[in-house]
Amino acid sequence: MNESLTAILEDTTATRVMGILNATPDSFYDGGRYCDPAHAAAHAARMVAEGAHILDVGAESSRPGAEPIGLDEELRRALPAVEAAVATGAPVSIDTWRAATAERALAAGAVMVNDITGLRGDPDMARVIAAAHCFCVIMHMQGAPKTMQNNPVYDDAVADISAFFQERIEYALAKGIPENRIWLDPGFGFGKTVEQNLDLLRRLDAFNALGFPLLVGTSNKSTIGAVLDAPLEDRRDGTAATVAIAISKGVHCVRVHDVRAMARAARMSDAILRGTFRVEA
Repeated sequence: MNESLTAILEDTTATRVMGILNATPDSFYDGGRYCDPAHAAAHAARMVAEGAHILDVGAESSRPGAEPIGLDEELRRALPAVEAAVATGAPVSIDTWRAATAERALAAGAVMVNDITGLRGDPDMARVIAAAHCFCVIMHMQGAPKTMQNNPVYDDAVADISAFFQERIEYALAKGIPENRIWLDPGFGFGKTVEQNLDLLRRLDAFNALGFPLLVGTSNKSTIGAVLDAPLEDRRDGTAATVAIAISKGVHCVRVHDVRAMARAARMSDAILRGTFRVEA
């Protein structure tokens, strides 16, 4: 793997900002805007200019109630967007649970696989990741996108997700995925109620004990809309609050739609929490 891209992903001096590139007609926030490869390329370049360290390309919506698509359709949507993202020079993540899609995206230059099923959706996924020596995100999701919000139940969401992570980490390591290539995502909004999502953010630092970089994706999600009584297009301020809270709890990376605003929120949070700001003499 390109050492300079690895260095970007491993850099702990400042919070990593992952910009979302949806090559989908039906994603909850920006579905249909970037299906055209030219639009995807322009948006990828814009996000990098606005402060994205990583670009996350997805071609199958995982919004609540979403219907799955076939492999051929996912590849048709994903590969041009991956190529456009790779052309920016930033590290590229492919958001997929299918091993075949991951393999094609990695061959096209992606360096990370972001799997919402936590390596459970495709039995061949761990092999593909291990063979590529790439980074992977193990995400927690209760159920599947189509039904995950019907009635999510936990004994204790943080404890249950921690146990899930421990099992999945052991699985990944046994399949040959290097320890220093694993990130964790507690899956804000994926099979969780509003109250469970808020509790997850409140107690996010509990996951630091596992010893792996933590990625959090709260951007514009329905919990923010519920708390603020805000429509989809008016959740940026609420997202910024969740980003700042997540950074205060020790996350390594935030996954966002509105890169400029959230990169600034991250930079301000880092200045306060990590002392990254220096006045030039």
